[in-house]
Order: sequence, then structure tokens, then C-alpha cells
Amino acid sequence: MKTKAAVLREAGPEKWWAIEELDLDEPKAGEVLVRFEAAGLCHSDEHIRAGDSPARLPMVGGHEGAGVVERVGPGVTRVAEGDHIVCSFIPVCGKCRYCSTGRQNLCDAGLNAGKGCLPDGTFRFHSGGDDLGGMCVLGTFSERAVLSETSCVRYEPDIPPEAAALVSCGVTTGWGSAVYAAGVRAGDTVVVFGIGGVGINAVQGARYAGAKTVIAIDPVPFKLEMAKKVGATHTFTDPAAAKEFLIDHTRGQLAEHAILTVGFMTTEVVLQGAEMVGKDGQVTITGVGKYELGVPGSMMALYRRKIHGVLFGNANPLHDIPRLLDLYRAGQLKLDELITHRYRLDEVNDGYRDMMAGKNIRGVIIHG
Repeated sequence: MKTKAAVLREAGPEKWWAIEELDLDEPKAGEVLVRFEAAGLCHSDEHIRAGDSPARLPMVGGHEGAGVVERVGPGVTRVAEGDHIVCSFIPVCGKCRYCSTGRQNLCDAGLNAGKGCLPDGTFRFHSGGDDLGGMCVLGTFSERAVLSETSCVRYEPDIPPEAAALVSCGVTTGWGSAVYAAGVRAGDTVVVFGIGGVGINAVQGARYAGAKTVIAIDPVPFKLEMAKKVGATHTFTDPAAAKEFLIDHTRGQLAEHAILTVGFMTTEVVLQGAEMVGKDGQVTITGVGKYELGVPGSMMALYRRKIHGVLFGNANPLHDIPRLLDLYRAGQLKLDELITHRYRLDEVNDGYRDMMAGKNIRGVIIHG
């Protein structure tokens, strides 16, 4: 069959997504054909496009998505034809060492994320003589895709697909960074660096966990206004001003947690985060980039500070994706409010330009 998709053939600052018509194979054993209804524009795809993160090209973009299962291959048991599914950007086999010990975000099935091939090592997207992978073995910037059933989490269709798509990555990563990885507790003081698609949900998670003070830091005033709507108690465009306030506000005790979610992580941001947590405080890093930690060892050891790297918010997708959607349904998690712009597939580059210009908390592609 044919499908229209946003494809990246070369990476670099001047390279962009191109809309192409591709050939798409039928699903094989353990695979499903999904018609996507919505896809989130996450910064991780921008890292691939700009050449900041390595990946096999050509590649179909997109790793946040929600859609409907149209066909299933032999042996599929997790979902059925007609099911509405959210993608998990890390596949979850449910059987490996990590899945069986409650660490689904580290599932061994995620090994092909940068290649984009299915578990058998082959591809389902084709163009001429080229095999194309899908971002994180997904490719949600396509009208249709063939996925492993391990990438699918069923959800109830009363939830709008554009809201459901957001929990594929950004929402779950941010929420889990506060609730699971940081372990925010009632009465804590939390500092969140970077209020994008991940950071805004770290703010939500921290407030839901009972933090008394949530300080949001971002150079874009529009994002700070949104942070206030989802739970930030104080906002700053300047980290130095935030630190000065923090010292006064806590009588020198500083924060229990600093959660770093900036789009381009730097050594400077790591050091700023470490300087804002007090004794036994934790710096939680979700942002990626080419950087060194740059934190003096004595600064960590003498005050028992910790630095903790986190993937997918330390969440268990098969449990936490439905859980977050239940919170949304109950009015306790804001998703609709995070969507600042909706785009057609052929406007994907406009969406990323808006993101880099600070105009979006989260942009969403609406298929069809």
C-alpha cells in the first residue's frame, strides 16, 4: 500500500523534512498496521534533523502518536483490529530482565530506536531501492505505519487522539521525572529548568505529588505563563534571579529537587541545577546533548547531593500511559491546554520552526 510521510534523508541545520509517498508493507507476525490520527512534534525529532543525535537515515519522523489498528499480523495478542492505540516510544516486550523487574523504560526491545527497523531487523517503509526506518521504530509522521505490537498501548476512544498522542513521550517523561525519578514529596521545593513539552509536565507532576513550591525557569515569558496555569508557584527568565529568590525563600536550605529538561542541555545548566539543591538534594536530568557534567566532586560528596539520569520519566508505559489518561479524564492532568498549535502533515517544518522560536508548548500534527 501507499502512505504519505515526512521523511528525513540528510541531517544538518539546513536540512528539513520532505513529504513523500512511500510503499508500506503488510504487517508480519507480531506486528500491526496503524492509521495515525495525531502525532506530537517532540524535540527529539528536531535533534535528529539538526544532526545533534545519531540515527540511520533515511527515516520517517515522529515518535508521539495515537491512531487506530487497521490490521494485525499472526500471533498478535496485545491489541486487536479497531483498537485505539497510543504509541510507546520505547517498545515494551514485557519479558526481558528490565520489564520483569518493573523497569519497562529500559526494555531491551528499544535497541533498534536509532535504526528504525522492526525486531527482525527489517523495514516496512520503502521508496525505490531505499529502506526507511521509523523514528523510535514508529514513524508517526506518516498517515499509516506498521509497528511491533510491543510499541502499542490501547486506550479508550472517548479521549481525543491529539491529547492521547502527547503521553507517548513528553507528558510521561516530564510527569515521571518529577513523580518517579525525582520522587517529589509533599512540602518539597522543586526547580524545573526548561518549560517545553517535558518541563511543563514536570511542573504538573511536581504539583500533583504535593510540592509546596515549584519554580519554573525559561527565557520565554509565554512558556512561564503556561507554567503558572499548570502549577508553578514562581517563574523566572533568569537562573541567577531564581537562585537569589530560592535562597531567601528557603532561608538558605535551597531546593530538594532540580529537574533539568532544557532542549539543548549544557554543562552550565547542570551546574546551575546542582547549585540550587541543598543537602541530600537531587538533580534529575532528562535533557540530552553533547555536554560534560562539570560539577565539582566535593560539591556533591560533602552535601550528599545526587545527579540522576532519567529515560521516559522512569515510567512503565503499559501501566503509566493508561494511568495518565485516566487522570486527564478525571480533570487532574492538563493535556488540551498544552497544545498551542495544530498542523497538517505538510506543515511539519512550520511546526518545528515555531518550536525553535518559542511559540509552542506542544505542536500536534492532525492526520487526515
